[in-house]
Amino acid sequence: MIDHAKIETNAILLLVLSLVVVSIGGIVQLVPLFYLENTIEKVQGMRPYSPLELAGRNIYVREGCYVCHSQMIRPFRDEVERYGHYSLAAESMYDHPFQWGSKRTGPDLARVGNRYSDEWHVQHLIDPKSVVPESIMPRYAFLKDRELRTDDLAAHLKANRAVGVPYTDEMIENAVIDAKSQADADSDGADAVSERYPKAHVRDFDGNPGKVTEMDALVAYLQVLGTLVDFSAYQADKNLR
Repeated sequence: MIDHAKIETNAILLLVLSLVVVSIGGIVQLVPLFYLENTIEKVQGMRPYSPLELAGRNIYVREGCYVCHSQMIRPFRDEVERYGHYSLAAESMYDHPFQWGSKRTGPDLARVGNRYSDEWHVQHLIDPKSVVPESIMPRYAFLKDRELRTDDLAAHLKANRAVGVPYTDEMIENAVIDAKSQADADSDGADAVSERYPKAHVRDFDGNPGKVTEMDALVAYLQVLGTLVDFSAYQADKNLR
Protein backbone atom coordinates (compact mmCIF):
# COMPACT_ATOMS: atom_id res chain seq x y z
CA MET A 1 0.00 0.00 0.00
CA ILE A 2 1.20 3.51 -0.83
CA ASP A 3 1.43 5.84 2.12
CA HIS A 4 -0.22 8.91 0.56
CA ALA A 5 0.08 10.95 3.72
CA LYS A 6 3.85 10.47 3.78
CA ILE A 7 4.18 11.48 0.11
CA GLU A 8 1.84 14.45 0.28
CA THR A 9 3.43 15.91 3.38
CA ASN A 10 6.99 15.65 2.04
CA ALA A 11 7.47 18.37 -0.58
CA ILE A 12 10.76 16.99 -1.94
CA LEU A 13 9.45 13.43 -2.23
CA LEU A 14 6.26 14.66 -3.90
CA LEU A 15 8.30 16.70 -6.38
CA VAL A 16 10.61 13.78 -7.24
CA LEU A 17 7.75 11.33 -7.73
CA SER A 18 5.81 13.89 -9.81
CA LEU A 19 8.83 14.30 -12.08
CA VAL A 20 9.11 10.53 -12.44
CA VAL A 21 5.45 10.19 -13.42
CA VAL A 22 5.63 13.09 -15.91
CA SER A 23 8.84 11.67 -17.41
CA ILE A 24 7.28 8.26 -17.94
CA GLY A 25 4.21 9.82 -19.53
CA GLY A 26 6.37 11.97 -21.79
CA ILE A 27 8.48 9.01 -22.90
CA VAL A 28 5.38 6.97 -23.72
CA GLN A 29 4.12 9.79 -25.93
CA LEU A 30 7.37 10.87 -27.56
CA VAL A 31 9.26 7.63 -28.28
CA PRO A 32 6.76 6.30 -30.88
CA LEU A 33 7.16 9.53 -32.87
CA PHE A 34 10.81 8.70 -33.57
CA TYR A 35 9.66 5.65 -35.53
CA LEU A 36 7.23 7.58 -37.76
CA GLU A 37 8.40 9.01 -41.07
CA ASN A 38 5.64 11.62 -41.00
CA THR A 39 3.13 12.63 -38.35
CA ILE A 40 0.75 14.10 -40.95
CA GLU A 41 -1.58 11.65 -42.64
CA LYS A 42 -1.34 11.57 -46.40
CA VAL A 43 -4.41 12.97 -48.12
CA GLN A 44 -5.06 12.46 -51.81
CA GLY A 45 -5.24 15.61 -53.87
CA MET A 46 -2.85 17.87 -51.97
CA ARG A 47 -0.22 19.61 -54.08
CA PRO A 48 2.06 22.64 -53.81
CA TYR A 49 0.61 26.02 -54.77
CA SER A 50 1.02 27.08 -58.38
CA PRO A 51 3.31 30.10 -58.87
CA LEU A 52 0.29 32.41 -59.28
CA GLU A 53 -1.43 30.98 -56.18
CA LEU A 54 1.79 31.27 -54.20
CA ALA A 55 2.18 34.89 -55.29
CA GLY A 56 -1.41 35.48 -54.17
CA ARG A 57 -0.68 33.89 -50.85
CA ASN A 58 2.33 36.16 -50.39
CA ILE A 59 0.08 39.16 -51.08
CA TYR A 60 -2.48 37.79 -48.60
CA VAL A 61 0.22 37.68 -45.93
CA ARG A 62 1.72 41.02 -46.96
CA GLU A 63 -1.61 42.81 -46.60
CA GLY A 64 -2.27 41.24 -43.20
CA CYS A 65 -5.41 39.33 -44.20
CA TYR A 66 -4.53 36.68 -41.61
CA VAL A 67 -5.06 39.25 -38.85
CA CYS A 68 -8.83 39.10 -39.36
CA HIS A 69 -9.33 35.75 -41.13
CA SER A 70 -8.32 32.32 -39.85
CA GLN A 71 -7.92 29.23 -42.03
CA MET A 72 -8.68 26.47 -39.57
CA ILE A 73 -12.13 24.96 -39.09
CA ARG A 74 -12.38 23.22 -35.73
CA PRO A 75 -14.09 19.79 -35.47
CA PHE A 76 -17.18 21.20 -33.78
CA ARG A 77 -20.70 20.98 -35.12
CA ASP A 78 -21.32 24.73 -35.28
CA GLU A 79 -18.07 25.29 -37.21
CA VAL A 80 -18.59 22.41 -39.62
CA GLU A 81 -22.17 23.46 -40.39
CA ARG A 82 -21.08 27.03 -41.07
CA TYR A 83 -17.80 26.57 -42.91
CA GLY A 84 -17.63 22.95 -44.09
CA HIS A 85 -15.52 19.90 -43.25
CA TYR A 86 -13.07 20.48 -40.43
CA SER A 87 -9.52 21.31 -41.47
CA LEU A 88 -6.98 18.54 -41.95
CA ALA A 89 -3.32 18.94 -41.02
CA ALA A 90 -2.36 17.85 -44.54
CA GLU A 91 -4.11 20.88 -45.99
CA SER A 92 -1.48 23.13 -44.41
CA MET A 93 1.53 20.92 -45.06
CA TYR A 94 2.84 23.24 -47.79
CA ASP A 95 2.02 26.49 -45.97
CA HIS A 96 5.03 28.41 -44.67
CA PRO A 97 3.85 29.90 -42.41
CA PHE A 98 0.43 28.29 -41.95
CA GLN A 99 -2.60 30.55 -41.62
CA TRP A 100 -4.50 28.83 -38.82
CA GLY A 101 -5.08 31.57 -36.26
CA SER A 102 -7.98 32.12 -33.89
CA LYS A 103 -8.93 35.74 -34.63
CA ARG A 104 -12.12 35.98 -36.64
CA THR A 105 -13.07 39.55 -37.26
CA GLY A 106 -14.06 38.16 -40.65
CA PRO A 107 -15.16 34.59 -41.49
CA ASP A 108 -12.81 31.62 -41.71
CA LEU A 109 -11.48 31.19 -45.25
CA ALA A 110 -10.36 27.57 -45.19
CA ARG A 111 -13.20 26.58 -47.55
CA VAL A 112 -13.77 29.84 -49.43
CA GLY A 113 -12.58 28.39 -52.75
CA ASN A 114 -15.35 28.17 -55.38
CA ARG A 115 -17.89 29.57 -52.89
CA TYR A 116 -18.09 32.89 -54.71
CA SER A 117 -17.41 33.98 -58.28
CA ASP A 118 -14.23 35.77 -59.32
CA GLU A 119 -16.31 38.88 -59.93
CA TRP A 120 -17.62 38.74 -56.37
CA HIS A 121 -14.10 38.52 -54.94
CA VAL A 122 -12.85 41.37 -57.11
CA GLN A 123 -15.73 43.63 -56.14
CA HIS A 124 -15.39 42.62 -52.47
CA LEU A 125 -11.72 43.53 -52.50
CA ILE A 126 -12.35 46.82 -54.32
CA ASP A 127 -15.24 47.90 -52.07
CA PRO A 128 -16.20 45.39 -49.34
CA LYS A 129 -19.33 47.29 -48.29
CA SER A 130 -20.79 47.02 -51.79
CA VAL A 131 -21.35 43.29 -51.31
CA VAL A 132 -21.32 43.01 -47.50
CA PRO A 133 -22.90 46.22 -46.13
CA GLU A 134 -21.87 45.54 -42.53
CA SER A 135 -18.23 44.83 -43.47
CA ILE A 136 -15.42 46.70 -41.72
CA MET A 137 -12.79 45.32 -44.09
CA PRO A 138 -10.52 47.94 -45.70
CA ARG A 139 -10.47 48.45 -49.46
CA TYR A 140 -7.85 46.79 -51.66
CA ALA A 141 -8.77 48.38 -54.99
CA PHE A 142 -5.10 49.14 -55.71
CA LEU A 143 -4.45 45.43 -56.28
CA LYS A 144 -6.28 45.60 -59.61
CA ASP A 145 -3.99 48.36 -60.86
CA ARG A 146 -0.74 46.90 -59.60
CA GLU A 147 0.98 44.56 -62.05
CA LEU A 148 2.20 41.33 -60.48
CA ARG A 149 5.94 41.10 -60.00
CA THR A 150 7.10 37.84 -61.60
CA ASP A 151 10.88 38.11 -61.68
CA ASP A 152 11.19 36.64 -58.18
CA LEU A 153 8.67 33.78 -58.53
CA ALA A 154 11.32 31.13 -59.20
CA ALA A 155 13.17 32.27 -56.08
CA HIS A 156 9.99 31.91 -54.02
CA LEU A 157 9.54 28.34 -55.26
CA LYS A 158 13.19 27.55 -54.47
CA ALA A 159 12.81 28.95 -50.95
CA ASN A 160 9.75 26.80 -50.36
CA ARG A 161 11.55 23.73 -51.71
CA ALA A 162 14.30 24.35 -49.18
CA VAL A 163 11.77 23.84 -46.36
CA GLY A 164 10.21 20.70 -47.81
CA VAL A 165 7.69 21.74 -50.45
CA PRO A 166 8.15 19.29 -53.39
CA TYR A 167 8.66 21.76 -56.22
CA THR A 168 10.55 20.15 -59.10
CA ASP A 169 13.24 21.73 -61.24
CA GLU A 170 10.68 21.88 -64.05
CA MET A 171 8.20 23.79 -61.87
CA ILE A 172 10.87 26.28 -60.83
CA GLU A 173 12.16 26.73 -64.38
CA ASN A 174 8.63 27.45 -65.67
CA ALA A 175 7.44 29.55 -62.71
CA VAL A 176 7.07 32.83 -64.62
CA ILE A 177 5.44 31.25 -67.67
CA ASP A 178 3.05 29.24 -65.47
CA ALA A 179 1.98 32.31 -63.50
CA LYS A 180 1.20 34.30 -66.65
CA SER A 181 -0.46 31.33 -68.35
CA GLN A 182 -2.73 30.57 -65.41
CA ALA A 183 -4.26 34.02 -65.75
CA ASP A 184 -4.91 33.47 -69.47
CA ALA A 185 -6.83 30.33 -70.48
CA ASP A 186 -6.05 31.00 -74.16
CA SER A 187 -2.29 31.07 -73.66
CA ASP A 188 0.00 28.36 -75.04
CA GLY A 189 1.07 27.36 -71.53
CA ALA A 190 -2.43 26.96 -70.02
CA ASP A 191 -2.53 23.18 -70.49
CA ALA A 192 0.91 22.78 -68.93
CA VAL A 193 -0.27 24.63 -65.81
CA SER A 194 -3.18 22.20 -65.44
CA GLU A 195 -0.81 19.24 -65.84
CA ARG A 196 1.70 20.47 -63.29
CA TYR A 197 -0.91 21.74 -60.83
CA PRO A 198 -4.10 19.62 -60.93
CA LYS A 199 -7.34 21.47 -60.10
CA ALA A 200 -5.69 24.84 -60.68
CA HIS A 201 -8.15 27.44 -61.94
CA VAL A 202 -6.87 28.68 -65.29
CA ARG A 203 -8.58 31.91 -66.38
CA ASP A 204 -8.49 35.67 -66.16
CA PHE A 205 -9.47 36.42 -62.55
CA ASP A 206 -9.75 40.19 -62.36
CA GLY A 207 -11.63 40.92 -65.59
CA ASN A 208 -8.61 42.55 -67.20
CA PRO A 209 -7.01 40.07 -69.63
CA GLY A 210 -4.45 42.62 -70.73
CA LYS A 211 -2.12 42.10 -67.80
CA VAL A 212 -1.49 39.88 -64.77
CA THR A 213 -2.19 41.87 -61.63
CA GLU A 214 -1.88 41.32 -57.90
CA MET A 215 -5.68 41.03 -57.93
CA ASP A 216 -5.37 38.04 -60.29
CA ALA A 217 -2.93 36.37 -57.92
CA LEU A 218 -4.92 36.98 -54.74
CA VAL A 219 -8.19 35.75 -56.24
CA ALA A 220 -6.44 32.68 -57.67
CA TYR A 221 -5.20 31.90 -54.17
CA LEU A 222 -8.61 32.42 -52.55
CA GLN A 223 -10.33 30.26 -55.16
CA VAL A 224 -8.09 27.26 -54.49
CA LEU A 225 -8.51 27.25 -50.70
CA GLY A 226 -10.23 24.07 -49.55
CA THR A 227 -10.80 22.70 -53.06
CA LEU A 228 -7.97 20.20 -53.44
CA VAL A 229 -9.26 17.43 -51.16
CA ASP A 230 -12.24 15.32 -52.20
CA PHE A 231 -13.83 14.93 -48.77
CA SER A 232 -16.40 12.34 -49.87
CA ALA A 233 -13.54 10.10 -51.04
CA TYR A 234 -11.54 10.97 -47.91
CA GLN A 235 -14.43 9.99 -45.64
CA ALA A 236 -15.05 6.76 -47.55
CA ASP A 237 -11.37 5.82 -47.31
CA LYS A 238 -11.36 6.68 -43.60
CA ASN A 239 -14.39 4.43 -42.98
CA LEU A 240 -12.58 1.50 -44.62
CA ARG A 241 -9.58 1.72 -42.30
